Order: sequence, then structure tokens, then C-alpha cells
Amino acid sequence: MSVGGWIVGLEIGAFLVLLGAIGILAAKRARRRRRRRERLARSFSEEEKATLDRDFPRWRDIPAALLPRFAGDTRVLMEEKNFEPCGSLSTVSDEMRLLISAQAALVTLGLRNHRYFPKLQSILIYPGAFRDHGRRRFDLHQDDDRGVLYGESWDTGSVILSWDNVVAGGRSADDGMNVVIHEFAHQLDQYNGIADGVPQLASRDDYARWAAVMGPHYEALVDACADRSGPEPFLDPYGATHPAEFFAVASETFFEDPSDLVEEHPELYEELRRYYGLDPASWTRR
Repeated sequence: MSVGGWIVGLEIGAFLVLLGAIGILAAKRARRRRRRRERLARSFSEEEKATLDRDFPRWRDIPAALLPRFAGDTRVLMEEKNFEPCGSLSTVSDEMRLLISAQAALVTLGLRNHRYFPKLQSILIYPGAFRDHGRRRFDLHQDDDRGVLYGESWDTGSVILSWDNVVAGGRSADDGMNVVIHEFAHQLDQYNGIADGVPQLASRDDYARWAAVMGPHYEALVDACADRSGPEPFLDPYGATHPAEFFAVASETFFEDPSDLVEEHPELYEELRRYYGLDPASWTRR
């Protein structure tokens, strides 16, 4: 074989290898899409419904028209995200995956193009409150008196949760406190890499309106928390520690205590309703 023929043969071989690699990648993507469609189409089993009824009764308030999407989104998070036991927790059960995923799916239920928290790689679960050693940070949803944490959200691709608080937050459906909603609101905030209390919005006008509503409400909470002689603020004072915490705290209240939020802070409720694409104050228990 001539040198030219040898080179041509190499080029053809390389081209065939490239075609094979492209074919393999295309097949993998097709399988992922098929599995995603299958997950999105699966409803909750009776056993899963019983678990949610016990540990996350708020799901029964979701309008019937949204339930198929809620179930599918929950399934995607359950089966596509990596759950890791930490501390003395030896395993992560299917019930744990379900309860965490269902509460996280509520956060994105009305959002378009949320892509299932694409930066999130791992959900780490401790059996109870845990301590931070200063190695990583953002959010310290914590008990300052004890120096322990209930949850963290890292822009490096992880959420850390206290299982005790996941259960407590899910079962108490109307107290405005939910560590899963709080931390996954941070994940929405961190999508653009900056935890500043401003999630990704659709337009310049949306950003301007967000600032006009969220900024004054945040400052009002800061002032209310500083005034020890005044009444206790409606929103959790933890929201006064940083604009990102304000967004997360307001999100907890929006999903868990929407009727009171409408009454206390109607402009804040309306801005969150517009962003989340849901009106939970109008939901009634089925």
C-alpha cells in the first residue's frame, strides 16, 4: 500500500471511530430521554400516597390538574439525583427519597424550564442537626444558640439536610417552616452562581419589579428585627440576615402559609406568585 493509501485508510478508520462514538452518545441520550419520559408518566403508588399523607399532607392541597406533573417531577428527583447518608445514618430509604423529592418538586411545580436543578449533584442527609466546620457555605439555616445546622445549599452542587427537620417540616404543613423548600429555593437562587436573593428571571422588567418588591420587604424585616420594642415580625427573622435568606424564608411562607402571607404582605405574595407560577392561597384540601 502506498503512503497516500495508508493515510486515506487511517482517515477512514478515524472517521468510522468518530461515527461509532457519536452513535453511542446518541443512543445514551435516547435512553436517558426515554427513561425521563417513563418517570414523568408514573403516578404515585398507594404506598407512596400513604407516606405522603402521613409525612407531607400539604400535597393533598395541590390542584388535581397539577398532580400528574407533581408526581412525575417527584419521580425524576427521586431517581436521578444522588442521595447520600451522612453521620450515623447508614442508608437512605425510598421513603426518604420520596419525602425530600416531593417537597423539592413543590418548589418547581409552576416553573417553566427549571431542568430539575441541573447543578445539583448530591443530596446529603444527616439523621439530625449537624455542625459546619467552615469548609463550605451557603446557607446556614441554623440554631444559633446551639451552633448546629438544619440545612445547607452549596453552589458546588450539593444540598445537606437534617432528616429530623425534613420530617418535622413536611408534617407541619402550615407553620411557614420547611427546610427542604428553604434549601431548594437557594438552589434556584444559586443557578446563576450568585446567592443574592434574585433567582433567574425572564426579562429586564421582571428584574426591576423584583427589586422594587423584594428590596423594601427585606429592609422592613431587617428594621423590624432590630426594633426589639415592636411586634414580632410575621416572617421568620432569619430572613433578615441576608437577601438570599429572605428569598428562602419568603418561599417557605409562600408555600406553607400562603393565606396569611396574602394578608400580611400582599405585594410580596403577588411577586412570589408571579415567579413560582402558582397560587397556593387559592388551593383547597381535596
